[in-house]
Amino acid sequence: MRGLVRDTVRTARRGGCIAGAALLLAVSGCTSSDGGGGEVAVGGGQATDPVVLDFPIAYVKRPVPVAGTPEPDARRLLDFQPGADLFVRDRASPSATDRNVTAEITQGAGDVRDVEPSFDGTKLVFAMREPLIEGADEEDQPTWNLWEYDVTTRQLRRVIESDIVAEEGHDVAPHYLPDGRIVFSSTRQRQSRAVLLDEGKPQFAAQDEDRREPAFVLHVVSADGSGLRQISFNQSHDLDPAVLDDGRIVFSRWENAGPNNEINLYTVRPDGSQLELLYGAQSHATGTDDSEIHFLEPRQAANGRLLVRAQPFRAVDLGGQLLEIDVANYVENTQPTLPNAGALSGPAQAPATANDVRTIEGPSPGGRYGAAFPLLDGTGRLLVSWTQCRLIEAERIVPCTDERLAAGAAVPATPLYGIWMYDPRQRTQLPVVAPTEGVIVTDIVAMQPRALPPVLLDRVAGVDFDADLESEAVGILDIRSVYDLDGVDTAPGGISALADPRIATAAERPARFLRIEKPVSLPDDEVRDFDNSAFGVTAAFGMREILGYAPVEPDGSVRIKVPADVPFAITVLDADGRRISQRHENWLQVRAGQELKCNGCHDRDSEQSHGRSDLFAAAYDGAPATGLPFPNTNAALFADFGETMAQTRARISCQTDCAALLLAADLSFEDVWTDPIAAGRAPDAAFSYRYADLETPAPTSADCLTSWRAQCRITIHYEAHIHPLWSKPRVTLAADGVTVLADDTCTSCHADRNAAGVAQVPPGQLELTDGPSSDQPDHKHAYRELLAGDNEQELVGGVLQDRLVQVGIDPVTGEPQFEPVPVAASMSAGNARGSVRFFAKFGPGGTHQGRLTPAELKLVSEWLDVGAQYFNDPFAAPLD
Repeated sequence: MRGLVRDTVRTARRGGCIAGAALLLAVSGCTSSDGGGGEVAVGGGQATDPVVLDFPIAYVKRPVPVAGTPEPDARRLLDFQPGADLFVRDRASPSATDRNVTAEITQGAGDVRDVEPSFDGTKLVFAMREPLIEGADEEDQPTWNLWEYDVTTRQLRRVIESDIVAEEGHDVAPHYLPDGRIVFSSTRQRQSRAVLLDEGKPQFAAQDEDRREPAFVLHVVSADGSGLRQISFNQSHDLDPAVLDDGRIVFSRWENAGPNNEINLYTVRPDGSQLELLYGAQSHATGTDDSEIHFLEPRQAANGRLLVRAQPFRAVDLGGQLLEIDVANYVENTQPTLPNAGALSGPAQAPATANDVRTIEGPSPGGRYGAAFPLLDGTGRLLVSWTQCRLIEAERIVPCTDERLAAGAAVPATPLYGIWMYDPRQRTQLPVVAPTEGVIVTDIVAMQPRALPPVLLDRVAGVDFDADLESEAVGILDIRSVYDLDGVDTAPGGISALADPRIATAAERPARFLRIEKPVSLPDDEVRDFDNSAFGVTAAFGMREILGYAPVEPDGSVRIKVPADVPFAITVLDADGRRISQRHENWLQVRAGQELKCNGCHDRDSEQSHGRSDLFAAAYDGAPATGLPFPNTNAALFADFGETMAQTRARISCQTDCAALLLAADLSFEDVWTDPIAAGRAPDAAFSYRYADLETPAPTSADCLTSWRAQCRITIHYEAHIHPLWSKPRVTLAADGVTVLADDTCTSCHADRNAAGVAQVPPGQLELTDGPSSDQPDHKHAYRELLAGDNEQELVGGVLQDRLVQVGIDPVTGEPQFEPVPVAASMSAGNARGSVRFFAKFGPGGTHQGRLTPAELKLVSEWLDVGAQYFNDPFAAPLD
């Protein structure tokens, strides 16, 4: 038998043994199997001070959750577990005594988490929540605050001194920056709240995309509590920031838009610029037996790799597995960066310890890890919070053995976390803080001095970027070519050929426009308890607004201004303004003055990651020479070598007013590129789909129709903007101006009664009349008819009713069985091009050609593409 932990029951001896409740389990000389031939010697027993480090350590002690408490979920950050405190030991030694540095504040009823040492090893910053006030409402309870402890003076202080400012939100996961500031995760949403005011809404903390708690996003603050600023703008949580050796911030991002639901690793500069994926979007099925894991609490180890805790969303036994990830050379477990393509194949991630740690339910032979801190002393050692594998057998706690685990029906015992020193060279794990039944010891850090990473200075307007961009509250989005799909030129005939007006016309170019979309921030029920019917037939798309449109140049390039400090997604459109690209389900952001550059687009079905700058070579080289126009194009638009058409157009436009960089509320096309002589043909015809051409209400303000600015929003509600199209008069009169030659008003035809008031089957089985739906009274009947499908109807004795068809014979009664005949919906939420049953009627040769104007068809198209929501503003929606 290969023992996982020696099966011995005896009185624990002095010196770091693992203590039980009904028994004390000594682990001197025991090993923990890695399930593959490797073992970790678990130290303890009689030797005095088996590991001594001449610097302080700090950790949190908390009670084990009471029986029946759900396992902690990495996506729930507001959890409060009273009874936790921060402890400091002057030396990392089992015999050293610890002191409780927070007891005076918590009185044993508060909570502490996320401990982090300063680079010089003299201070600790952490999150603490004071005891809850009995009987008080949630908004009156203490929030999670940042606190700092000076080890040398033994002084404890709250980082943000003002009670009012400190209680503006929940602050967790602090980490010192090299310049002395602190980066942390918070529900304050400082800049996002300012944007809400610009949108005419009240300030509130937007909920995560599950609508369970406010979204925690990254902020920075000076050590004295001043200079609070938000630097990330995710719609769900940004967690666990730490600083890499190059000065960038690494953190865990919960991506929860659309079908996503995963925690990946991202990086960003301390000023919020250069946000990009670092690792993990396609590496979640790498846990035990290919189970799903997520990447939490990243820290850079001495070998340059990233140390993370990998676990499912809900931590089994409060812990997971420690991994080291080669993020310098990989973006996924088997996807290397571009310089390593063809040379490396993975895996990028490997267990940081040799014991057999499982990430699935049930016992884990090698125990589980709750936290880890890498020592930067050249040894590769880790301070870890670890629980051994324990079982309950005949009402006794016993260690896991191969025989017990193989017997099946093993019942795990309550985890028993202590602090240990793991040495990968010696393959030993020695006790530092002995575990105690009923107590979890975690959040371990060592207060050893560390070299300061470089300080990445905040960019300065007028020095690092155009000051006008800051005053306009915008950044720049630059896409090299939307036809570049993961480094492959997918343009028909190639990008260069498609861009040449002598070879291709505008009609032959699939991509014509770009739409910039923004998620709508949703409040909690205390701010606005709106009814879920506001989302429409599906809540999968949330609520969305449109920031504006831009033309896609003939080579597929785009260069435009986009609002700063706002999450956004991009959508590629055809000439009708309908989505042709896959849905973009990852939120982008720019800070004021920042330029976000993309080579192109991504195929989400490729099982390869994108979103990191060193993954794919650009498929498009751009202009072949400086001072010359692109082939067969307008000579006035002369290029610089390597420029895209959008870059050339923007550069020349900015010699005057930079108008080419502006988004617009309307879709407008003008062929500025074709040289009639060189191309041998006339320029392509101009067209526009303008809100001003609507005879029904426009979904944006009048000033945004003529002059775009960062605060412009296009917000489409079904009742206000789509439903009026069906009853808008569409009458053709004779020359006398009185005689009606034709009445193409939608509701005059698509109704359950004809002009004489006689019951009829609505043409096309589509009824667009007013009145509430019988299926959802908060929705108009027409909305449900268009998007939810219905049953085919027929007239029986002058009465309209569902048509039934026989589908079989009841085997018991012998009676015939009938079912209604379903009628598919005419529209598809989120997919205008997929709404063929509707749009085909209005296309060339369709039975309804010309009955809706181009501007109306564009309005319906964009509404469908963003999700066909009933409302796109929670403050316009009815209350629950």
